[in-house]
Amino acid sequence: MIIANIIALCILILGSFNWFCVGVFSWNFLSWIFGVGVFVRILYALVGIAGLYMLIILCIRRQHLFSRDDTMKR
Repeated sequence: MIIANIIALCILILGSFNWFCVGVFSWNFLSWIFGVGVFVRILYALVGIAGLYMLIILCIRRQHLFSRDDTMKR
């Protein structure tokens, strides 16, 4: 589970960097590297899936993220 979280987080960071470049510079990082085609669309789908996965993980674990008991034990 930890490996899946790390992979999803890395994909989200790269995807957010791409959208930052699109928003600020009007430059698409993924299209610049891979060109326009099916592979780039697959990468966009992976970014979306990673985002949904991390959202689900956040909703499942929100009890632990905002609990004072968890911070007191450390």
